[in-house]
Amino acid sequence: MTGFALFGHPLCVSSHKLSILHIDMDAFYASVEVRDSPALAGRPVCVGGPSAGRGVISAASYEARKYGVKSAMPTAHAARLCPDLVLLPPDFKRYTQASREIMEIFRRYTPLVEPLSLDEAFLDVTGCERIHGDALKIGREIKGAILKEVGLVASVGVAPSKFLAKLASDLDKPDGFRVIQPEEVRDVLDPLSVSKIFGVGERTAKRLESMGVTTIGQLASRERSEVFDEFGASGAWIHDLAHGIDTRRVNPNREEKSLGMERTFANDLSDPEELRVYLLEFCEEVAFGLREKGLRGKTVTLKARYSDFKTVTRSQTLHAATNMGPRIYSISRELLSRVPAGAFRLIGVQISNLEDVRQPIQADLFAGMEVNGPARKRDHGAVTEGLDKLRRKYGRGAVLPGSLVGRNRSKGRDGT
Repeated sequence: MTGFALFGHPLCVSSHKLSILHIDMDAFYASVEVRDSPALAGRPVCVGGPSAGRGVISAASYEARKYGVKSAMPTAHAARLCPDLVLLPPDFKRYTQASREIMEIFRRYTPLVEPLSLDEAFLDVTGCERIHGDALKIGREIKGAILKEVGLVASVGVAPSKFLAKLASDLDKPDGFRVIQPEEVRDVLDPLSVSKIFGVGERTAKRLESMGVTTIGQLASRERSEVFDEFGASGAWIHDLAHGIDTRRVNPNREEKSLGMERTFANDLSDPEELRVYLLEFCEEVAFGLREKGLRGKTVTLKARYSDFKTVTRSQTLHAATNMGPRIYSISRELLSRVPAGAFRLIGVQISNLEDVRQPIQADLFAGMEVNGPARKRDHGAVTEGLDKLRRKYGRGAVLPGSLVGRNRSKGRDGT
């Protein structure tokens, strides 16, 4: 294989080509709010939970960030940093609609689109040059189309690999357009903190610092075997990234690994019945989300956090995957009963070990003799499908279990 080397690492010729784009919307939730309410332009706008409770900031405009406000920060702390903060509740219906419009623009240029969340995606434009021009031209056209058609600002990174493209999109935010050419890799990477490498968190950064490594250039200059001996396979991975080497392809069929919902309560909650009602709501929402995505899952995980921030989880893997709320709820209730009683500040439910609903399920030889046999399951599935149609037409709150009627709808951390 032909190529050139960076500190002894071969980079194949195909990785020289500028063909990967990472497009990231700037302060997405807050920007949608400003777009829809122009009077908010120039003001420190945040989307998040109320400061009176235990709300957190989901998104902060760049005007708010000047005060030190950032996502995942407790809203009460954000309000102290910025007394003029404009706090708005999240409206995921509008954010999701904007995301759909953005993703449709991406797919005009290439079918190789890998969404990472509502507001960012990787694109591979290999082979699109004859129709749309090179990656730089495509990137600029997409950026302009998002502004013109959706009314939002995006930052674009163009590079030979996913890691470099994502890094590039972040370097000139907001409203950025950054290209990392193959010959620029060392000049761009070397001075950056090792924390800029995907997979290097606070603990890994501290371990690297103890080795005298604080910049990407210092990490790249170390022998690969030395980093591997210290960190194992993840050490080899971050050492490769320090050289700009990332062989991951853009995957338009990227599988979701889990789906869940959790909530931090305004006041600690210890009443078992009230906790079970929240669980029921979460399970119904998560189940609907699974069905909407054509998925079902086998592993149910309950997460509970006490008032002293101690967090416990309990999991159970089912014999057959499900996307039915009552089934997920029955398991979640059982898992909750295994958690020591106390005052909880947060509970959540997550479904993992997901599979496509088109995948066949192994039938039980004696299932037809049981109360919950195939006939009953088919009837339940038909009823659920009918109820989902009503939810899509009139909103998720149109059809609820009786015990949830009249309750304020929860906002889960996962955007459900």
